[in-house]
Amino acid sequence: MPPLKNKKKKPVTPETEELRYGDLAIRENHLEKWPAPSCGTPLEIRISFPEFTCLCPRSGYPDFATIHLRYRPSDLIVELKSLKLYLNSFRTSHISHEESASIIYKDLMRLLKPHFLEVVADFNVRGNVKTVITLHSEMGETPEKDKTH
Repeated sequence: MPPLKNKKKKPVTPETEELRYGDLAIRENHLEKWPAPSCGTPLEIRISFPEFTCLCPRSGYPDFATIHLRYRPSDLIVELKSLKLYLNSFRTSHISHEESASIIYKDLMRLLKPHFLEVVADFNVRGNVKTVITLHSEMGETPEKDKTH
């Protein structure tokens, strides 16, 4: 059997890079809403996403977190695959812990208009600092209308 030829790889640049199917799915994704099931009793939904990643806006180093969502739907629920892809879209964003949690909260509040929504962004320790951000509201209030802060 002849020896394998050492093929030179072309350098990857934005012009030559082909998107992988996962990257393409994330880029083309939009949060989807579905009608909430009619079960005759109030429904509370809890979702945990243990692989959240974003980039530090100062250093560019990755930050890792578990995102916990809890909500009581009014008429709509979030479709889970679209939520997963939405949360994965932060992995290339240079964004603070607080801003990422705030954007997630506002986007879900705008999409679902739930009776209650809580977003907890529990970030891993980095530089000997542990950060947990919690945002919540009652009856569809947005942070701007919250009179307790």
